[in-house]
Amino acid sequence: MIESKKSNFERTVLVGVINESQDEEKLKEFLEELEFLSVTAGGKVVKKYTQRINSPNPKTFIGKGKIDEIQKYIKSNDVSIVVFDDELSPTQQSNIERLLKCKILDRTALILDIFAQRAKTSYAKTQVELAQYEYLLPRLKGLWTHLERQKGGIGMRGPGETEIETDRRIVRDKISLLKKKIYTIDKQMKVQRGNRGSLVRVALVGYTNVGKSTIMNMLSKSKVFAEDKLFATLDTTVRKVVINTLPFLLTDTVGFIRKLPTQLIESFKSTLEEVKDADILLHIVDISHPSFEDHIISVNKILSEINCHNKYSLMIFNKIDNYKQIDFNDSSTKINGHFSLMQWRNTWMNKTNGKALFISAKNKINFDNLRKEIYEIVKNVDMSHYPKNDYLYPEYFSK
Repeated sequence: MIESKKSNFERTVLVGVINESQDEEKLKEFLEELEFLSVTAGGKVVKKYTQRINSPNPKTFIGKGKIDEIQKYIKSNDVSIVVFDDELSPTQQSNIERLLKCKILDRTALILDIFAQRAKTSYAKTQVELAQYEYLLPRLKGLWTHLERQKGGIGMRGPGETEIETDRRIVRDKISLLKKKIYTIDKQMKVQRGNRGSLVRVALVGYTNVGKSTIMNMLSKSKVFAEDKLFATLDTTVRKVVINTLPFLLTDTVGFIRKLPTQLIESFKSTLEEVKDADILLHIVDISHPSFEDHIISVNKILSEINCHNKYSLMIFNKIDNYKQIDFNDSSTKINGHFSLMQWRNTWMNKTNGKALFISAKNKINFDNLRKEIYEIVKNVDMSHYPKNDYLYPEYFSK
């Protein structure tokens, strides 16, 4: 197992680039999210650097002048980590580490570190470990630059394998072993899912830190770990929920994020199986976040990748108590924050054909309506699957 190192607020510098795919405003949002990730991992962001480039430098990702500027700041401010918002190639990471003489992470490595801290069950730990090793494999060369030369000469002729080749073989063997372990657990989990009986399955999906676990706790009266940090939930939780007399299964899943590492999507395929097996998706959105519409797009993109985009979905806009409308004047360009909650409600009710709710799970605002809406949706699915279950619905007794 690759252990995650607990850091005591390591001083951190963030680096991002402005290019054709992301303008200055978009980069600002990404760096704010990267800062939240860094804080979650145990870092303290002391400086952010940005550079406008058409294409990344193949050697150092950013230009030499910017590298020199960062180097001077690191020396005079006791910085221990530099985090890049984009994924670095093994060569870029090695070159930057050599120039800056400190720990270099990219967004993927940072997310993997948080996942390593958050994983609680053996299954989640195995999934994270697999993703870590797959990320590490192409980067072993940079870790062994001082041992690259194969030993030779009289009395030093070994079995023809350098230390880095030995390590690569060990890592590949470990990856193979972890994949077999995950395959075995997957089969067990598939049997478990099949043994859950004839209950309708509902899955909570959404961007990370939107309040899925809080809603799970409110609906199921359970105590799933919920915290105002990214990836507070990593292990999938399934609870039986009863509204009126109608039972169904509710699943809390790992949150999605923009630029989600491919290693994690691959490693967490079985966790996403819970989403694939669901009859209904409750798509939770943090409407108080300035980029909530981008979050919706990111989540829908991942749902599309796992062929879940056509499932019945209810949009639940959470944290309405945190939403702050920005005053609008004629001289400014109208942005998301200028719209009122009522305007957003009308917009999304039209977009979703009425399949949208606005709530605050924390303060239980509009929560009774949420329960009623979920009840109606689950009842309709249950009636279509199991038409003889009339006795589950209280309204039938009053007829």
